[in-house]
Amino acid sequence: MSDTSTTPVWTAELSTPDAQATRALAARIGAGLRSGDLVLLNGELGAGKTTFTQGLGVGLGVREGIISPTFVLSRIHPSLSGGPDLVHVDAYRLADAGELEDLDLEQDLDTSVTVVEWGTGKAEQLSASRLEITLVRDTGSTMAEQGGEPVLDFSETDVDEPRSIAIAAFGTRWKDQRPF
Repeated sequence: MSDTSTTPVWTAELSTPDAQATRALAARIGAGLRSGDLVLLNGELGAGKTTFTQGLGVGLGVREGIISPTFVLSRIHPSLSGGPDLVHVDAYRLADAGELEDLDLEQDLDTSVTVVEWGTGKAEQLSASRLEITLVRDTGSTMAEQGGEPVLDFSETDVDEPRSIAIAAFGTRWKDQRPF
């Protein structure tokens, strides 16, 4: 299904002090997701996209062991609670939406929650409704202190650094609902 929506129905900016809080926030969001939902995760290397997906998995009640599917491109994590499975995709190495289409995600889209890391510009066409979530490692200042611009320092990976998390919801699915 093609999506022409470029204006979110709502946005939110949140922050978490560490990886554990990022997972907990994602678990709350995951508990509000249902079959057919599409989540696009954005952020630089080390921003916490896979950590966030682990939390979504907890909220959805899927099998543990979520790791980045960078080299296999896509993994399916089955539900342990009778809810939707989690399809976890890493689009980092894909050049465009055409290469993403080759993964045949449409096959499971209606019965699963699909999470696409690095999905912006590649996966919006998968659903008329989606959540776009951007994670940013804060280093020394907040986005607000920098006029909305994050300060990025990826010289070392620190899972206990604060994260700024921007959520934009698109489509009728999210018009009157916030999953957190």
